[in-house]
Order: sequence, then C-alpha cells, then structure tokens
Amino acid sequence: MTKNYKILILILFFPIIIFGQSSTNIDKKVLFRKEKSGYIFVHNQGWGLGYRFGKHLTYFKKRMFEFELTTMKDPKEKKIRSYYDNSKSFFYGKLNTIFMLRGGMGLQRIITNKPYWGGIEIRFFFGGGISLAIAKPVYLYIYEVDTSGKELDKVLKRYDPKNQSILDIEGRGPFLKGFDNLSIYPGAYIKLGFNFEYGSDDKFLKALETGIACDAYPIPVPIMAFNNPHYYFLTFYLALHFGKRSN
Repeated sequence: MTKNYKILILILFFPIIIFGQSSTNIDKKVLFRKEKSGYIFVHNQGWGLGYRFGKHLTYFKKRMFEFELTTMKDPKEKKIRSYYDNSKSFFYGKLNTIFMLRGGMGLQRIITNKPYWGGIEIRFFFGGGISLAIAKPVYLYIYEVDTSGKELDKVLKRYDPKNQSILDIEGRGPFLKGFDNLSIYPGAYIKLGFNFEYGSDDKFLKALETGIACDAYPIPVPIMAFNNPHYYFLTFYLALHFGKRSN
C-alpha cells in the first residue's frame, strides 16, 4: 500500500476512532449525580466568596444553584492621606462601602469531557438570579471647631461632602462603624463563563472558572460623592473551586 493510500484511509477513519475513544471514556467513567463546591474569586472591582451545588439533568448538563458574597468598588476610588501627623489613609469622596449578596441558579454544560485517566474537562456555565447591594456608610475622623471657637476637636462622623472639606478630614474611621445604618438596593444579576476542571479524581472537584457578571439595579447604588450612582456593575471574574461529588 502506497503512502498516499495510508493517509487517505487515516483521514476517512479518524472521526470513527475519535468517536470510539469518546464513547469508551464515557462508559468507563463513574457518573456522580450530585456536586457541591466552595470557591473564592477575584474580579476587576473587588473579591468574594461563593458556594455552588447541583445535580446532573443529563450526562452533559447540570442544574446548579449558587450563593455569593462579594465586595464592589468604584473604578475612580483613590486612597489618599491627610496632612495631619499619624493619620490613616482614606478614600476621599467615598460615601459607602458596597457588599453584594447574590443568589441564583444556572446550567452547566460539558463542552469537552475529561478522559477517565485524567486531564481537563471544559464546561460552559450561565445563570442568574437576585442581587442585593448593601451600602455601609463611610465614617471618618473629622476636626471641628469646639464650642469656644478656638480649638479643634477630633470627632467620628459619617462622611458628608456638603459640610466636610478635605482639609477637615484626619483619616478613616473603624471598619465596623456604620453596620447599624445599612441601606439595601434590590436588583438582579446574570453570569456566564467557562469552567476548567483539572482534578484527577472525579469524586473530588478542583476547577478554575473565568467569566463575566453583570449586576443591575432599578434604584442606583451610590458609592462616590462626586460621581453618578451606579445602575449596573459589569465585572470580569476568576474563581477557584474546591468540592466533591456523590450519588
């Protein structure tokens, strides 16, 4: 048989060979119907923690539920320090520190399944649900003229851009101050991304996920005093998942 005929036969039967390998891989794999994972993620405006669980609808498709807590910053935030001695740095013009609670569901579909001996499995994920933006007001140490009108007193007050200039601010206040005066902005979010599972044991999940998320709110969320409040936040994220599967 000439070399050209060998190449032609290889081209004709290559799809059959690949299909046979894929079917064999699926037959040899144990299908764990349930899955759960915890994860930490970073995005271009903060970081967060999450928990995801679900089960198979078919071999290639799963229904997943997730809950996340994440921080959200304004791109124009800039940390500065006042001219007072031993002062703490602060974000000038920042009205609120923002946290987001997300809860939703989605579908995860296998694009390339992992061979039974190991490798990388690629999955596509999309979903969405409820997003609650929680605004904690920023408190700063402010110098004010005392009742005598001669000396300055340092007091802890909520930041008010109308009555406090940058020259009045000594530094940031305690982080926990303001949790008794939260504002909540209800909204919704959508998310889509690709999940790359690299664990060698199918019972234990190790995966890297990257994608995009968008949180939208009918009432805009205020962060900075001198910028317009946000109707939506568009972020790109990278997440690291660890979990397990069972039946």
